[in-house]
Amino acid sequence: MLLSLAQWLQTLSPDMGFFRVFQYLTFRAVMAALTALLIGLAAGPYVIRRLRELKIGQPIRGYGMETHLSKSGTPTMGGVLILLSIAVSTLLWFDLSNRFVWIVLLVTLGFGAIGWVDDWRKVVHKDPEGMRSREKYFWQSVIGLLAALYLVFSISESSNFKVMELFYNWVASGFDVNLPPKAGLLLPFIKEVSYPLGVLGFVILTYLVIVGASNAVNLTDGLDGLAIMPVVMVGSALGVFAYVTGSAVYSKYLFFPHIPGSGELLIFCSAMAGAGLAFLWFNTHPAQVFMGDVGALALGAALGTIAVIVRQEIVLAIMGGIFVVEALSVMLQVTYFKYTKKKFGEGRRLFKMAPLHHHFEKQGWKETQVVVRFWIITMLLCLVGLSTLKLR
Repeated sequence: MLLSLAQWLQTLSPDMGFFRVFQYLTFRAVMAALTALLIGLAAGPYVIRRLRELKIGQPIRGYGMETHLSKSGTPTMGGVLILLSIAVSTLLWFDLSNRFVWIVLLVTLGFGAIGWVDDWRKVVHKDPEGMRSREKYFWQSVIGLLAALYLVFSISESSNFKVMELFYNWVASGFDVNLPPKAGLLLPFIKEVSYPLGVLGFVILTYLVIVGASNAVNLTDGLDGLAIMPVVMVGSALGVFAYVTGSAVYSKYLFFPHIPGSGELLIFCSAMAGAGLAFLWFNTHPAQVFMGDVGALALGAALGTIAVIVRQEIVLAIMGGIFVVEALSVMLQVTYFKYTKKKFGEGRRLFKMAPLHHHFEKQGWKETQVVVRFWIITMLLCLVGLSTLKLR
């Protein structure tokens, strides 16, 4: 919005050349981060106070950690603060004509709406389980598939008109259209190697990445500050990849596919980092507010969508290793429990408790120890992911 305003003011008077600074992506990225940070810090106390007045408190599952019982009643749905900060800051600083930022915003807010319904049911109906899994996955799948169907063609073409033309050709050809190499699955640490996916493969991969990342972040959000800081670090690293793929010069030099328009995602990533840091101010132990599913589902979906656009799905799995391990721990725990119950008549567990952060708590780690150590691991993994920029 401000970019369009600055360009309009420049046309009115040549003396207003200082508005050219708005054309620099890096300047707008910094301002987006600062704007989101200030919005979050300023609105945080009001949002927390309103959540308390509405008695939107976090219910604690009966089978959860005993040490977490004291957190019962702490305001939840604080993810609304994160989404508000991201949305306002992004709309202020990004190029309104950029299709990639719009699709990421829509996916983020769509998953946030699912999380909002889930959290509302937990609070209003006093049901710690919230929205039932089948219903949640259905709506996640709807949004994920719609995003995948749009992205499969928008990455290949540079305008919405050509996207629709390619979609029409795909349908007319009996769903058989080959995608360019830049839409393939890129392998990190290997120069100029991409695995062709085809339209169907791309859609399936995109769906799995978006929905999988959303639920992985949601499962990780179990301790004060545990999920938000890795989201900030991974999102910031993805912003670097977006900047590279959006630049014809840097992408050619680093052997990355050039995806026109993807660089503008740096604005969204910066806003997400600023909003996340502002939320951490209130979410650090002992937390004054929890983000809830409205924040966790939305942020995970945002990371997944950005990773797909910049063609770094595997790198996302590396940098977001904590999210991957947390999700796998739940899957393995449930699978092993069902298998042993069927075979031995009594369910057994691989971990003392899942997700994995609770396992370490059961082993005697303090909550802050788990959180900070997971942060350190994420920082190292992000450095490994960023090293793929050059180590190819």
